Amino acid sequence: MRLRRPTVKELASLRVIADYQFGPPAGRLLIPDNVLVSVSPNTLRIRSLLLEGKIIATLRAQDGLYSLSIEGARLLHRGMPEPRLRVYVDTSVAEYIARGRNAFAKHVVRADPGIRPGDEVLVVDEQDRLLAVGKARFSGVEIPYFKSGEVVRVRKGVED
Repeated sequence: MRLRRPTVKELASLRVIADYQFGPPAGRLLIPDNVLVSVSPNTLRIRSLLLEGKIIATLRAQDGLYSLSIEGARLLHRGMPEPRLRVYVDTSVAEYIARGRNAFAKHVVRADPGIRPGDEVLVVDEQDRLLAVGKARFSGVEIPYFKSGEVVRVRKGVED
């Protein structure tokens, strides 16, 4: 992989993808002007976004959307107003989820009603402290009605 600064056109496209996936102003929050991109040597396609030497997101080849890292989740968490992109869990299980465990329905307190199945979500505790990032299994409207089962497949916890 090769690191380089994105062109102006690439930077605009990367921000449009973030705004589409997470809603405005995610493009500006997630992709500042000083972002670097890693490029595949064979296809010359952008694979990852890096900020200060840390990967903040990876472009998924199958759908062209982002998989967030914890660093990328922190950027969105700081800039997006509550409850956007968030699934809130009971503080009693916060420690486990921060270590990378999945979030189950019985521990969910509430969720952003705008979440769709398959969306990248931020798992936070009741005080809105970021615990993990993962993929929602159900919509934000459905999640409170479930009594059991996995509602967020956690990819990375803050203590992971």
